[in-house]
Amino acid sequence: MASAGRSHRVLVIGCGSIGKRHVDNLKRLNAGEILAFDPGEDRRVEVRSRFDVETPATLEAAWKREPDVAVVAAPTSAHVALAREAAEHGCHLLIEKPLADRLDGLDALLDVVTRRRLVTLVGCNLRFHPGLMTVKRLLDEKVIGRVVSARVEVGHYLPDWHPWENYRESYSALTRLGGGVILDAIHELDYVRWMLGDIRAVACFAGKQSALDIETEDTAAILLQFVDGAIGEVHLDYVQREYSRTCQIIGDEGTIRWDYVAGEVRLYSGATRQRDVFGNPPGWEPNTMYVDELRHFLRCLAGEERPALDVFEGARVLEVALAAKQAAATGRVVELEGRSGR
Repeated sequence: MASAGRSHRVLVIGCGSIGKRHVDNLKRLNAGEILAFDPGEDRRVEVRSRFDVETPATLEAAWKREPDVAVVAAPTSAHVALAREAAEHGCHLLIEKPLADRLDGLDALLDVVTRRRLVTLVGCNLRFHPGLMTVKRLLDEKVIGRVVSARVEVGHYLPDWHPWENYRESYSALTRLGGGVILDAIHELDYVRWMLGDIRAVACFAGKQSALDIETEDTAAILLQFVDGAIGEVHLDYVQREYSRTCQIIGDEGTIRWDYVAGEVRLYSGATRQRDVFGNPPGWEPNTMYVDELRHFLRCLAGEERPALDVFEGARVLEVALAAKQAAATGRVVELEGRSGR
């Protein structure tokens, strides 16, 4: 259902795989009239024939249709400019992760959002994964006591991400488009910050370790020190042939482990010496979290919920990712405390 019965005119900017997913899911939710723009005519033709939506040939033509919501699903390097243009046209914003690939121009976007009182959401869909939502609930209930450390990892062979296209030409492979595993896998930096709070300092080793034909880093090992003293270890790569995504959070009274592939959360309590297992809901499949993310966004537009990750919080997550890049480039620990208080 659309939020509170209100029908929106939504412009999806960028018709790659995630843009097409959003178009499909918006139609499923009856969110209103859907427009889709991409500079590539072939993509516009595909989206128009597949989803029966209007596909203006230019952004200027799209703005004349007066959308009130924009979904920015273009390559990362274009996010800020496109989002600011949409905001200046009065559009509420859903911006795919990461918010940007640099801080340049970000303050101007945040100023427009503030001035025009726009609703914004950065698309970190893992916040809507039932496993991570269970982990967050258990942490909020303090079932493992004080958190001491976290180990987070994700790895997936880049050529297998979108096997229908040449990975060498994907945004992930190209520096100018904002690629690289640190920004691409910013989900992990977002959710560990969501779980454990603000980050004080970042250290990182990263680089192109494999034979992949890409310009960007394919492997990163990141160390985080949280404001409350906990330590985080985050491993990201484009190299693992078998997809893996896990999280382990260690407390002084127990341990929580999440495994995306297994579809379960395991809780061990030191007090009871017992193990509990929480599985995904029956019938859950990956697109569910994207639908839930859009449903949340529509409720935010209706004033029924507060954004899980607005552009201001998204900027703070971006600062962590860029600090990791800086630490890898300089070989130094980057201090963040005091830098994230936008």
